[in-house]
Amino acid sequence: MSFDDKVDNKAEEVGGKVKEGVGRATDDERLEAEGRADQTSSKLKQAGEKIKDAFKS
Repeated sequence: MSFDDKVDNKAEEVGGKVKEGVGRATDDERLEAEGRADQTSSKLKQAGEKIKDAFKS
């Protein structure tokens, strides 16, 4: 996993947490769900990259 991928995935995860928090604060269920989806997507990408790294070694 390249450093750029790690940064991009972490940024997506943090952005998802922000979206979820804003959605919760403004009572916007759609935005809150979008934030959770962004976080999940980021975590799946990170897991996939870790698996790739394991097979490279």
